[in-house]
Amino acid sequence: MSGTTTAGSRLRAATGANRWVVLFVLCVSLLLVALDATVLHVAVPAVTADLRPSGVELLWIVDAYPLVCASLLILFGTLGDRIGRRRVLLIGYGLFGAASALAAFAGSPMVLIGARALLGVGGAMIMPATLSILRAVFPDRRERAVAIGVWTAVAAVGAAVGPVLGGFLVEHFWWGSVFLINIPLLAVLLPLGRVLLPESKGCGDGPWDVLGALMAAAGVLGVVFGVKRLGAGEGPLSLATLGPLCVGAALLILFVRRQRRREHPLIDMRMFARPTFSTSVGCIVLAMLALVGLELIAVQYLQLVLGLSPLETGLRLLPLTFAAMAAGITGSATLRRLGPRRMVSWGFVLTAVAVLLLVLMGQHDRPGLLAAGFVLLGFGLQTTLFGAYESMLSEAPADQAGGAAAIGETSYQLGAGMGIALLGSVMNAAYAPAVSSVKGVPAAAGSAAADSLGEAYQVAARLGGPAGESLRTAARHSFVHGLHITLLVSAGLLLLGALAALRLPRTMECPPRAAEEPTEAPPEVRRQQQRQPQAPQLRKPPEQRRARPSGTPEPRASSDSRADPRADPRTDSRAEQRTDPRADPRAATEAPLPAGRGRG
Repeated sequence: MSGTTTAGSRLRAATGANRWVVLFVLCVSLLLVALDATVLHVAVPAVTADLRPSGVELLWIVDAYPLVCASLLILFGTLGDRIGRRRVLLIGYGLFGAASALAAFAGSPMVLIGARALLGVGGAMIMPATLSILRAVFPDRRERAVAIGVWTAVAAVGAAVGPVLGGFLVEHFWWGSVFLINIPLLAVLLPLGRVLLPESKGCGDGPWDVLGALMAAAGVLGVVFGVKRLGAGEGPLSLATLGPLCVGAALLILFVRRQRRREHPLIDMRMFARPTFSTSVGCIVLAMLALVGLELIAVQYLQLVLGLSPLETGLRLLPLTFAAMAAGITGSATLRRLGPRRMVSWGFVLTAVAVLLLVLMGQHDRPGLLAAGFVLLGFGLQTTLFGAYESMLSEAPADQAGGAAAIGETSYQLGAGMGIALLGSVMNAAYAPAVSSVKGVPAAAGSAAADSLGEAYQVAARLGGPAGESLRTAARHSFVHGLHITLLVSAGLLLLGALAALRLPRTMECPPRAAEEPTEAPPEVRRQQQRQPQAPQLRKPPEQRRARPSGTPEPRASSDSRADPRADPRTDSRAEQRTDPRADPRAATEAPLPAGRGRG
């Protein structure tokens, strides 16, 4: 009982004045994970020159982290509901720091791949824990909306600042420094988290479904891996794509059926029957589907068409980051004013307008147009994600917060992978035909140039002369044409998301704020309190009762107050004293008769 009492007191203390300090710790934790997802992109050339990995090894160096992280989110999210979210988060801190040190000083591609996989494990422990602890620390929906706005803004900052920070570190130090920066922050976060973060758990009824957790991890891994292979250019019917997709989908179907049959499931599948929850998850998938693939294509446009350096490219994307921060900070007020339905729908529409504005991009640099488009894109997309995350988390039960957070993060990762695959396929379909048939260019060279714009530049440099210049010009024009087609497809997906968001509630439903809101104790504390016997509630003596107007019936006692006076001799003696007519003449008519006697 002492352990549960300590957990309850820690949670009650965290929901007081220092809950904003807890939010700061959670946001710094999320910032590390978000940075690590993108900081390596600009360091790939330096890693290739130093470690000389093969093409397959380089692919795994980049993909090991998101693949492992996405596959383990449900496992560690539900595990935190059982053993404690703070405990899982602190273990994730330690693992993330050790993996960062291993990656920074990796001497071979295989060591770096293993370190990136360990980083994915640590990230999968940190990400759902931050959101589920936030759900427990902020029980009031109004304050929780503010906290989620800050949380989503930090996630956007980390994803956008990663390439800028990575470019700076690679230019001034060496590629391992992009991992080494994690260690000082984690050295501060680990002791700080032990002191400040509260422990919270879910219901914890029944055994933890280990087999179900492994099925979910393997299923998500197969689906995400197959989607990434599809985005890398593999054919949809190839074994490398179709095999993982089919195996992953089959495992996820078996996982869902298993959870529906179990008395104590890892994830309560009935949450998906709630329109708000399922629609919010779908909106997250659609938002990431339209954004991530588009973001990668936009980075290629800035670097390969406009000729910007990686650092300059990161600086050009800063307006998107600042707009996303503004949307996150103001999201709570926007949600209260507009409600989830209009907020998410109009966020999708604003993002679609930004995407259509970027269709005006051409062969030459237009900084004002890019800045305006990126501001609208960042504000609209962050507004959408904020409304979807807040609605999803508020709709889920408090004891399922870890599982709900894991579902949200998994849908985020799955949408990102699907976006790369879908929009990348659209881009290749629009780009390749014109490049493969340039006059004066050999068929083999044209086929190689059709793979990507970077490959076309290399082929053009090898050819030289008029043929090389023609290939280079055709590739640039074809890439811009493909970018316009991809932007139109992305806008269509965003408008589809706006229609889907119409299933969300019209208003933000908040319970009335009491003068002093009681803090909800952890489930294990509530169970202990329910087991304790309740003391019988005795009826007040007549002289202590309030006078009632004539004709007003006496309020009926609740079931808890109907205690049998025979249960306790002391109670029985006191009852006899109160019902003695000699002590109070009114007792003969007002006091209840002793048990076993009738009125007559």
